[in-house]
Amino acid sequence: MKGWPWLTGGALALVIGVLWTAQGFDLLGGSVMSGVTIWAVIGPVVAVAGLALIVVGVRARARSKQ
Repeated sequence: MKGWPWLTGGALALVIGVLWTAQGFDLLGGSVMSGVTIWAVIGPVVAVAGLALIVVGVRARARSKQ
């Protein structure tokens, strides 16, 4: 069970970060966030944090299997 919460949270943060980045760059329309520059800045930060959480989750799972 160790590692799954980190992996799940990381994957969710990664997807949300990519979505926010696309909306910030106005690649996805139809939202109040579309074309707003702050989301083009916040999105990559959240995506990188998601990648970090995924790394933590993978390492936790590897340690628990030893």
